[in-house]
Amino acid sequence: MRNTFAFFFLAAALCLVQACGEKYVFSLDEHIGICGTGWAEAAQKCGLDYLEANVSSFLCPESDDSVFTANREALAGDLPIYSANGYFPGSIKVVGPQAETGRAIKYSGTAIRRAAEIGIKVLVLGSSGSRSIPEGFSREDAEKQFLALLKGIAPTAEKYGVVVAIEPLQHSETNFINTVSEGAAIARQAGSPNICVIADFFHMARVGEAPESIIENADKLVHCHIAEKEERTPPGVKGDDFTPYYKALKEIHYTGRISIECGWKDIESQLPVAVKTMKEQINSVK
Repeated sequence: MRNTFAFFFLAAALCLVQACGEKYVFSLDEHIGICGTGWAEAAQKCGLDYLEANVSSFLCPESDDSVFTANREALAGDLPIYSANGYFPGSIKVVGPQAETGRAIKYSGTAIRRAAEIGIKVLVLGSSGSRSIPEGFSREDAEKQFLALLKGIAPTAEKYGVVVAIEPLQHSETNFINTVSEGAAIARQAGSPNICVIADFFHMARVGEAPESIIENADKLVHCHIAEKEERTPPGVKGDDFTPYYKALKEIHYTGRISIECGWKDIESQLPVAVKTMKEQINSVK
């Protein structure tokens, strides 16, 4: 027994030494993806690393497994699906007098299980239509409802190794959780390593949240979205400078992914420019 203990202690010590000796390399330019499984061909042409699917329409948590299987089989190309957004449909309320916490937890359980089946690591919980607080409803009560939902989701997320990440949204989309700081705060209250937050540069810019918030909430940040501020265009259209966000990510030794989530007028011409612009700005802070 004593020899066994000594062996494990030595192995752990060696791992710690190796970890401390490793140099962090900021390689965000190798972790760029796109929201929308329909863009698989264009994404592969541009050398993107993954796709971000839609929970509601791709994982179809309230439909039979055969529907999900058909979606999987219809997916073109070889890019992995790393993440998925569009978590709840507006018909499932998670705060307010019509909140269906039990239904939402069951829905999430199926979504998480199916995500794990195909290697999805992060499910992005935006869902403005589900989480907006109805007029006259107590914000305190809404927070309690949302926290109960997160705590109900957490055990399944931990079991399957999938992270559910809250997406802060601009004020015009929801009146509940508008900043990375707010999202991270409630994620911490959930008390699970699998309940986290994302930083969407578009929403951050719209609400005036500084890139420093990324640094302040590094303990809960697992994923990012990007689009230009004025019209939610892809990088390279209006000329937005995202280097302050990249600098913040570099400072926290971020190793997650960043998905382009925007409106496209002509993806064939715009996507190569977006990828080139992102990589140039990322490399400028290396």
